[in-house]
Amino acid sequence: MSTHDKLLLRHHHPFIAFWLARVCTASGFQMLTVAIGWHMYQLTGNVLDLGWVGLVEFLPRLLFMLHTGHVADRYDRRKVVALCQGGQALVAIALVLGSSSGEVTREMIFVLAFLLGTARAFEMPATQALLPSLVPTALFPAAVAASASAMQTATIVAPALGGFLFAFGSLWVYAPTALLYVVACALMLSLPRRQEPLTQERPSLHSLLAGIRFIRSRRDIFGAISLDLFAVLLGGATALLPVFAKDILLTGPWGLGLLRSAPAVGALLMAFWLARFPIERQVGRIMFISVGVFGVATIAFGLSTSFWFSLLVLAILGAADMISMVIRGAFVQLETPDAMRGRVSAVNGLFIGASNQLGEFESGLTAHWFGTVPAVVLGGVGTLLITGAWIKLFPTLAKRERLHEPPTQVNAP
Repeated sequence: MSTHDKLLLRHHHPFIAFWLARVCTASGFQMLTVAIGWHMYQLTGNVLDLGWVGLVEFLPRLLFMLHTGHVADRYDRRKVVALCQGGQALVAIALVLGSSSGEVTREMIFVLAFLLGTARAFEMPATQALLPSLVPTALFPAAVAASASAMQTATIVAPALGGFLFAFGSLWVYAPTALLYVVACALMLSLPRRQEPLTQERPSLHSLLAGIRFIRSRRDIFGAISLDLFAVLLGGATALLPVFAKDILLTGPWGLGLLRSAPAVGALLMAFWLARFPIERQVGRIMFISVGVFGVATIAFGLSTSFWFSLLVLAILGAADMISMVIRGAFVQLETPDAMRGRVSAVNGLFIGASNQLGEFESGLTAHWFGTVPAVVLGGVGTLLITGAWIKLFPTLAKRERLHEPPTQVNAP
């Protein structure tokens, strides 16, 4: 066990409760997403409805972006997170009651998906802004990696578990999901209440836009967030995995499941490594290299006709993405004053969500225009071009030595 691990475990019991709450919440969401999608398809048999469910879940993040950050900065963050987890538990309970009475409808699922997305929109910035107060600055990169491992663990295990339980009936998924959210809520409320005051600024257009202004005024933060946006936007190939599984790699649903799990496996292994051996030097250079590896792995996957080689490069892709995510996440949080973390996290969360959602759309559109393989290869090339361009546009970020150094440049780009 490394020194960082010992310090996290011995002196920071609140972090363990935080980590367990993240595991429960992430697992509950993954199980609920699988069950809702399958339930909707059983009801309507319309593939388009599955796309609408995803869009409805994402919509609150866009609608309430400015308000979610302000709430995270104005109120007790642990209570905000716990309230959101309680709201998601109520969504699961509503599905339990609807399933037991056989009254779940297409419209009901859309309404509950919107409520689920709303709860998650308020939960995410408060959760991200809460973590820095639980551990000292020196341990924060390790804590980010450990927190990310919770998400990756849930991504690997929970969807398969949700699908397996749904075979016995929807109640077998919705009821355990509600329990997971209740446990997460209790764990979050067990965290110590922060003593220092948060922002007392009243809600206004000026305060709501403060997160955007802050990001624009910190050139390195703006570069890190926008690099992730465009790199994932161009390099995302997950939406095309069914096509690769069926038509290129000539495998079945089991192969598609392995392909979907491979990036999460690589990311989880890397998260465990970074939790034990945090990156402390040359963080800017390592972040750009990891994004470049992400692009190369994307190209390799697009050109591969071997199932096992495709699994390997997808695992490498996930590991590289995890390095970039941990560095970026720790850097942005450490460079942001505590009173601003909620609003900055809300903007960052919108960028991440937009890159994932629009990245799937971009992949589908380019595949329609140019073909599946050219679309993925072009996306990987685009990621490499973006990486090179961002090194030129944000030289101080590329040369950054440590995560917690004072920024050397603060002028807006």
